[in-house]
Amino acid sequence: MTKKDNYEVLAKYYDGAYEAMKLEDAPFYLELARKSGGPVLEIGCGTGRVLLPIARAGVPIEGLDASSTMLAVLRSKLDKEPADVRRRVRLHSGDMRKFRLKKKFSLVTIPFRPLQHMYRLDDQIGALTNAAAHLNRHGRLAFDVFFPRFDLPAAETGEERLEVEWSDSAGRWVRRYFRRDSLDKVRQNFTGTYFLRTYEGDKLVLEETGPLNMSWYTHGQMEALFRLAGLDLVEEYGSFAKAPLNNAAAEMIFILKQRNVGKPRAASRKARRQ
Repeated sequence: MTKKDNYEVLAKYYDGAYEAMKLEDAPFYLELARKSGGPVLEIGCGTGRVLLPIARAGVPIEGLDASSTMLAVLRSKLDKEPADVRRRVRLHSGDMRKFRLKKKFSLVTIPFRPLQHMYRLDDQIGALTNAAAHLNRHGRLAFDVFFPRFDLPAAETGEERLEVEWSDSAGRWVRRYFRRDSLDKVRQNFTGTYFLRTYEGDKLVLEETGPLNMSWYTHGQMEALFRLAGLDLVEEYGSFAKAPLNNAAAEMIFILKQRNVGKPRAASRKARRQ
């Protein structure tokens, strides 16, 4: 039985929506990629919103995604890129918890919250451990999750809200609405539905829907996951402008390294003392 691709509808609207929302994460990851010198592995590369600027900047990068629809959009965009950019990119289809490439990377990234699509502890540890396994000796793992908003009322569940609107290539207006359908505070996740409505003037000409399921994390929970995955924290930020991670933060952004990399083993230290 073929697994359903939750992005079958959303992929068509993905670039338009997030271009209109003017996200600030791509320059942050581009800076990290340049400093690393490459190669870079991006887990959850989607349609290439973050991946393509890195490739255009001259850094070799490989992208992985579980959605065949998202990868198809990225491949169509790659076909329009210059040959030198195409040569820097390799794409893979796979599960972030299980895939394993025969290569190590200077930088592994998980941009724009794919880790929040991991709902069970084993999945969360598996995804982080697997990402860390692709780091070279001095490599870094970087990713972001949203800062949990405990002030948002549960009463909003079931309400449809306009998030963003933009003009498509045909000059029609597209409006994306979101409705939170359920909220589980114990397991720290919620489900929802996107409504994509296209208008010609005031006339609704198309409506499509796509699901969203997400988990959220507290800072202490992230620290525990890092320990379980064998990772040490290097830097953390509360915004992509590198603001402190405090009560005013909208994001939790982490840069990590593998634990004890470069340190001599206890047996080796003992041998030198003898």
